[in-house]
Amino acid sequence: MLLRNVRVFDGKSGTLVDGDVLIDGTRIAAVSDSPVGDDPARETTVIDGGGRVLMPGMSDAHVHLVGNANSALDMVMGTEVHIALNGLAEAKNMLHRGFTAVRDMAGDTGSIKSVIDRGLFEGPRIYPSQAAISQTGGHGDFGFVYECPTILGGDQSRAEQIGFMRVADGPDRVLAAVREQLKKGASQIKLMVGGGAASMYDPLYTVQFVDDELRAAVHAATDYGTYVATHVYNVTGIRRAIAAGVKSIEHGHLADEETVALMAEKDVWLSMQPFALGDHHYPDPDRAGKDREICSGTDKIYEWAKKYGVKTAWGTDLLLEPQLAPRQSEMAARLGDHYSNLDALRMLTSGNAELFRMAGERDPYRQAEFGVVAAGAWADVLLVDGNPLDDIGLLADPAKNLAVIVKNGQVVKNSLGGPAW
Repeated sequence: MLLRNVRVFDGKSGTLVDGDVLIDGTRIAAVSDSPVGDDPARETTVIDGGGRVLMPGMSDAHVHLVGNANSALDMVMGTEVHIALNGLAEAKNMLHRGFTAVRDMAGDTGSIKSVIDRGLFEGPRIYPSQAAISQTGGHGDFGFVYECPTILGGDQSRAEQIGFMRVADGPDRVLAAVREQLKKGASQIKLMVGGGAASMYDPLYTVQFVDDELRAAVHAATDYGTYVATHVYNVTGIRRAIAAGVKSIEHGHLADEETVALMAEKDVWLSMQPFALGDHHYPDPDRAGKDREICSGTDKIYEWAKKYGVKTAWGTDLLLEPQLAPRQSEMAARLGDHYSNLDALRMLTSGNAELFRMAGERDPYRQAEFGVVAAGAWADVLLVDGNPLDDIGLLADPAKNLAVIVKNGQVVKNSLGGPAW
C-alpha cells in the first residue's frame, strides 16, 4: 500500500515531513521525503493523500471495553455472550474513532482480543488487564452489603462472575488473583488502592490493600516480566502504591504537589484522564459528590505533572453509559486544554505506547513499535482532513475529519474512495 502526497506527523517531531509512506503487509516499510515508485511486480493499493496529514493511530491508556459498551443493567442482567458482543461492537467503534490500540483496565477482554488479532473482526490492539483486583469493601467490590464476603464463605458477586472484578483479601489470595489474571492473558495487572466515584462502599479518602498485599501483587507481576497499575486518587494511597513498587498510578486527581513530584522522582507513570463534570452520571448524591471532587483536581494535577516532568499518559475511563462512548474523541481533543497540541498528540500516540510497552514480555505486540510513523513500525495510521498540530479539535469529530484509517496494514476506512476492510 502506498500513501502518496502526505504530510507526516511521526508521533514525536513537531515538523511535518512532505512525502510518501509505503506499507508492506502489516508494517511500515518506508517513510520517504521524495516520491516512491510502484513495484510493477506487485499489486499495490495507492491512496493519494492530497496533502493531508498522516499521523500514527491513537491509543487510549484507560478503557473498560465491556464496561464502556454495557449499561449497569446489561452487566447485571445480560448473559456473558451479550456483554462480550456489546464489547466487540464497541471495539469496532473505537477503531473507527482512530484508536488503534487500547489498554483495558478491567474486564474479560481476552476472547475479544483474540478474534480481533486473528482478523475476524475490526477493533484496536488490546492490552488486557482482565479482572481488576479489589479488597472486600473496596472500589471493585460490587457485592450487595448484605452478602457474605467470599473469604467468609459467601458467593462471588456478579462483577466477579463475569470477570470484571476479582475480590481478594490477604497476600495469599492477592497472589492467586494476580496469577489468575496472568493465566487468562493479562498483559499488566490492575489493583484498586483507594476509593472511587462509581463504587458504593468506599469514600475517596479510603486506602485499600495493606503493604504486604500490594507487595505480593507487585512480586507476582514482576515475576511475569510485567507491572502493576493502581486505581487511586488520594495522597496516602498513591504513596503506599509507589512504596510497594507499582509503576502506574491510574487517575491521581486528589494528589498534592509533593506526591506528584515523588512520581517523577521514582519514575512512576501517571495515567491521567481530563475529567470534567458531565463525563459520568451517578444516581445518588454521594457518588455525584465524589465525581465533583475528582473533577476539581484535574487542572492542578496536569500543571504539577508538567512542572516536575512526570511521565503522563492519557485515557478516558468511561463506564456503564454506552450512549456516552463517543465522548472518547471529545476527551482526546480536550487534552489540548492542558497541553500544547504537539505535546497532546505525542501523548495520544508515542507517549501512551511507551507506557503500554512496560508490559515487557507480556506485551502481545512487542514484535514492532506502534504510536509512530517510522520504518519497521506496525502499519497503524490515520489520514486527517486538516492539521491537528494547528487544531487538535479535529479529533473530536472522527467521522468527519479522519479520511483514512489503517490498522495492521489493512484499510478500515477510506472516505476518499477505494478499498476498505
